Amino acid sequence: MAFINPDPPFTRKTGHLSKNSIRAFRVLVYRYFREYGREFPWRKTRNPYRILVSEIMLQQTQVDRVVRKYESFIKHFPDIEALACAPLDEVLGVWKGLGYNRRCLSLKRSAERIAKEYNSVVPDKLEELTKLPGVGPATAAGILCFAYGKPALYLETNIRTLFIHLFFPGRERVHDHEILPLVEQTLDREDPLHWYFALMDYGTMLKREVGNLNTRSSLYVKQPPFEGSDRQLRGRILELLLTHHSLTTRQITSSLRECPERVAIIIASLEQEGFIQGNGQIYTISG
Repeated sequence: MAFINPDPPFTRKTGHLSKNSIRAFRVLVYRYFREYGREFPWRKTRNPYRILVSEIMLQQTQVDRVVRKYESFIKHFPDIEALACAPLDEVLGVWKGLGYNRRCLSLKRSAERIAKEYNSVVPDKLEELTKLPGVGPATAAGILCFAYGKPALYLETNIRTLFIHLFFPGRERVHDHEILPLVEQTLDREDPLHWYFALMDYGTMLKREVGNLNTRSSLYVKQPPFEGSDRQLRGRILELLLTHHSLTTRQITSSLRECPERVAIIIASLEQEGFIQGNGQIYTISG
C-alpha cells in the first residue's frame, strides 16, 4: 500500500530534508487525510477549555473511550468556572471509566488555577501552559495549535509512529530529539491544526496496519499489567469512597480484602496527592 511504504522513501541528511522531500511528504499525508480523515467532537471546536479537556483525556487513553466521556464531561462542566467550582468527588464521578485518575485531579487543579490566575482564560503561551498541573510540552502544544492556531511543535504517540516508520526504517531506540527537527521542517505553518490532525490519523493507520512502532522509540517503556497493580488498587479505593462518601481504614481494607499494610500505603499516597482527606482513621474525597 502506497500510504504505508511510499516510493521513493523519504531520506534525510544530518537531520535535514530537501524541499522536494518535504513537499512529497505533505502531499502523501494530506492525501491520506482527505480520503480517510477522522471526525471527533473536539476537532469541531476551537474553545481552549474544551481543547484542554480533550488533550488531558487523550493522554494514555484510546480515542474510542475518550469519545464516550468527552461530551458527558463537557455537559457537566461546560467551562473553566464550572470545573473549578465543582467538588472533586463530582468530577471524579463523571471521569469514572477513563482511568489514570491523576489526570482528572490535574485537570481540576488546572481549572482552579486558570480561574484564579488567568481570569478563567486558558493561557496561550507555552511557558504558562506547562506550569499547569498535568500539562506537559505535548499537551501545551496541542492547546496552542488546536485552540489558538499557533504553529507549535506537537509530538504525541501517533505522530511519533509516523516519523519513526517513514524516516527511520529499521532503526531502534529513535530519540525524540531526532524526530522534532523533522516535525519542525515539515510543519504546515499556515494550517498547523489540520496538519497535525492529518499526521495523527496517518499514524493511527500505521499502528493498525504494521503494529505499535513506538516500541522503537527510546522513550518506550512497557506498561506493567493493570490487574493487581497499585494503580488498580488506587482506583478501587477511590470508587469505594465515591460510593460510600466516608469510610474508615478498616472498612476500606475489609471491603477490598487486601493486605492492610498495602492499603495503608496507597491511602497515604492518595491523601498526599490531594485525592482524599482524613484524620488517620476516617477518609473522604477531598473537597
